[in-house]
Amino acid sequence: MTDSSKWMEHYRQEREQKDMFFKEHPQSPIPFEERMGFRGLDYYPPDPGSLFELDLHEHSDKQAIQIEDTGGTMRDMMQWGEFCFTVGGVECTLQAYKSDPYEERLFIPFKDAASGKETYGAGRYLDLDYQRDRTPEGKWILDLNRAYNPWCAYSVNYVCPFVPPENWLKVPVYAGEKSYHGNIDGF
Repeated sequence: MTDSSKWMEHYRQEREQKDMFFKEHPQSPIPFEERMGFRGLDYYPPDPGSLFELDLHEHSDKQAIQIEDTGGTMRDMMQWGEFCFTVGGVECTLQAYKSDPYEERLFIPFKDAASGKETYGAGRYLDLDYQRDRTPEGKWILDLNRAYNPWCAYSVNYVCPFVPPENWLKVPVYAGEKSYHGNIDGF
């Protein structure tokens, strides 16, 4: 099996496992009445050009901000650092957040020019884990192919943080999860 086919197989398996969870698990965000007809989530084909190995430009003065969620609650977050990369020839910057300075996970919510058209209108998320998403050289792996919809995209029973304006990209990101077309009212 070539590296390219291994890479594609990795995404296929990951997406298949998520579909199975969404269809069968009691904690699935898909409303119970929709699970019987659930055929899986819709994704863009995996794109190697949407996978980046980047330095995190950690902020020396980590700003505490509040991000409102879909339920109207303000959530405390810290702007931990930023990633700079290019999509479609356009320089992009995404802020990475933490809710606690001691956690190793980075939270990256973003909107792009495809939001509300092909992808969830309120934006998508990436979670980067310190162990899983770093290279041996210490760079972070920012994989837009793993962009996912927040659970409020599937059901009004969930609340999710809105994407801060500094993470609104002017270009479309044709990678990761597309809009869910189930029977819910949403954004």
